[in-house]
Amino acid sequence: MAIKVLVPTMLQKETNNQPVVECSGSSVNELLDTLEKTFPGIKGRLRDEEGTPRKFLNLYVNSEDIRFLEGTKTALKDGDEISIVPAVAGG
Repeated sequence: MAIKVLVPTMLQKETNNQPVVECSGSSVNELLDTLEKTFPGIKGRLRDEEGTPRKFLNLYVNSEDIRFLEGTKTALKDGDEISIVPAVAGG
């Protein structure tokens, strides 16, 4: 199963400067585990101590925010595209 992961510039040093990587997983949670196995150290940038996605990152499956789906339990299938988008704030 191939799932395309779009990596933001701020995290590309964790993926050997690759802006797009292919991974596998039947859920977002499983995909994040696979990312850690493939790119050791990225987990700390994506998840907090409890294993939930960091608050400053938004994760999208095929342009749908996982917060409005099933969170990290959101099912994935071959050909899906995951976008990791850093939150932007300003004032």
